[in-house]
Amino acid sequence: MNLQVQSQKPDQDGRTLEITPENAGWGYVGFEVYKLDRGMTTTKETFNREVCVVILSGKANVRSKHEAFLNIGERMSVFEWTPPYSVYIPSDEEYSIEALTPLEVAICSAPCQGNHDVRLIQPSDVGKETRGSGAVTRHIHNILPEDKPADHLLVVEVLTPGGNWSGFPPHKHDENNLPTESYLEETYYHKINPEQGFGYQRVYTKDRTIDENMCIRHDDAVLVPKGYHPVASPPGYDVYFLNVMAGPVRTWRFTNDPDHEWFLEHKKVY
Repeated sequence: MNLQVQSQKPDQDGRTLEITPENAGWGYVGFEVYKLDRGMTTTKETFNREVCVVILSGKANVRSKHEAFLNIGERMSVFEWTPPYSVYIPSDEEYSIEALTPLEVAICSAPCQGNHDVRLIQPSDVGKETRGSGAVTRHIHNILPEDKPADHLLVVEVLTPGGNWSGFPPHKHDENNLPTESYLEETYYHKINPEQGFGYQRVYTKDRTIDENMCIRHDDAVLVPKGYHPVASPPGYDVYFLNVMAGPVRTWRFTNDPDHEWFLEHKKVY
């Protein structure tokens, strides 16, 4: 199973990456990346899906039918590690993204009943935390967590310093078995600093029907349809990823791989 998706050169609309429920073979998560030159505009419709537009780098105007958020965006690189500006847009909306500088945006989507309003998510709205210690230390920006309005989407970005791991011990969220575990599909969009570096991500199930060990490069995406999915960053190379999760119930409940859960006895990782 090919779970790794490489970015392409921008098409005429600026799109470099497209993951849909149809090409991923699942039911919820959609994910796109656009890289726009200054002055370019892309216009899209949400149809029956909710969208979270995350400004990864650069400045933009984002307009919907009834709202306009102008000159938003601060960081010029995700590795500046300040929270991003984002815009939540419900179903049955048309919206446009205009690049005021060279711009990279992620468009995260999931099914939606249109129960929420268009809104700006400012950096001050984003929850910041550091999880773990030692070699499992990583830094978190909770862009669209479960305590904020949305139908199915969860969006978070993570920075894993060089030499560290994220998601260890390995955990999964592929069973609808609440309150213990929730079913959530997930995408990872990776960036490496410096760009010539690499990271590693493993996606595997207990029965090894999925057992993929991937060398991830700058701008690669990884699909996690099920199974455990830790990430490792080599010494000297920080690994960033933007996570998009969605499923039938909008809550993140996971279980750890029992083979490695002993690690929790002497390390605080979650």
